Amino acid sequence: MSDEDLLLAILNSTPVVDGERLDALADPAAARDWLIQAGGRGTRRERQHVLAARDALQAVIRGEAPPDTLAPLLTGVTLEPAMTPDGITWNADVPADRDLAVRAILTWDALAKQSPGRLRPCANDECRLYLLDRSRTNTARWCSMAICGNRMKARRHYQRARAATS
Repeated sequence: MSDEDLLLAILNSTPVVDGERLDALADPAAARDWLIQAGGRGTRRERQHVLAARDALQAVIRGEAPPDTLAPLLTGVTLEPAMTPDGITWNADVPADRDLAVRAILTWDALAKQSPGRLRPCANDECRLYLLDRSRTNTARWCSMAICGNRMKARRHYQRARAATS
């Protein structure tokens, strides 16, 4: 799983289904399987770190908390340089139980710097999902055009039609 896919999977682990907010990491057994599938170890500590990172990242991306909210989650993390044929890469030196959480935070940081504004919440206020806009025009608004986009457009059409008949 790429780092961007991991970040989106963590952010989108609290979807709203039929008006109810779900949490894919709430059940320890399901969370263990989810973490292993995401490339982690599935430990209780790993789950705690991912939950803390998810909650902080969601708040930062929604503008409900400042970015320095993430600082405590990076305590003790160091970056080690490594030479590759393409140049220098930096690898996080972090305990295994914190790896997924730290990767998600570092990926958020890289996206915020390299592609500002492309990682954002769905424009549907009733949705809790996030999207990474990879379009050339940076105009994507919904996590899914088929679901949220269609609902929002249908809702606006209904409101316009209703206002026109009033």
